[in-house]
Amino acid sequence: MSQLDQARTRRLTVLATPEHACPYIAGRSARTTFIEPGTPLNTALYAELIEQGFRRSGYYLYRPRCPRCSACQSLRIPVTQFRARRRHQRCLRCNIDVRLDSVAPRYRDAHFALYCRYLAARHPDSSMANPTPENYQSFLTRSWCNTELLELRENNRLLAVAVVDDLGNALSAVYTFYEPELPERSLGTLSILRAITETRRRGYDYLYLGYWIAGCARMWYKSEFRPHEVLTPTGWVSVK
Repeated sequence: MSQLDQARTRRLTVLATPEHACPYIAGRSARTTFIEPGTPLNTALYAELIEQGFRRSGYYLYRPRCPRCSACQSLRIPVTQFRARRRHQRCLRCNIDVRLDSVAPRYRDAHFALYCRYLAARHPDSSMANPTPENYQSFLTRSWCNTELLELRENNRLLAVAVVDDLGNALSAVYTFYEPELPERSLGTLSILRAITETRRRGYDYLYLGYWIAGCARMWYKSEFRPHEVLTPTGWVSVK
């Protein structure tokens, strides 16, 4: 990042939540910092902030700043260096007839129904369970940046939707939901693999996957895409 970019981000007002129970590691406390609501945001600023560990959720840009823990690390895949492992190759072969389409981020009944099935099966006890259409739209289809919905379909059947932000030099995976009744298809893995291909096709360097947490089994899948880079206090570090 240039000195000018750093000066711009230093002028932002960053607020913090009170400490609360960590949703990922039992027994730990968490705190989240976020850019002050009402701050004019745009894709260029977002591209700068994501390199510093921020992430988008709905209208907000946030990052963890926990007082006694630094387990959450931003993770990104340098797509030109990525090499699919055997399990990834099997996943691609199993889903060879699945096509990817990029569509505008607006509400669709089929998307919302799939989202509800996914949450009911995968996260029934979370605060996201039993969403309303308004909850869904505020979280995933309303934003101030270049958001797209990457649909995965087979014979016109909707299998998965990956919500991504196009930063002009990278893609950021915001959230992915998929058909929970097809575990043998590894649709979560497929969504990342196809997003890697799409990022590369656009001539971008990185696909951002959000936070990786070493002590959280739910996050472990992200570390299987190698090489990847994680953000440390001294900068981005490559993990082979």
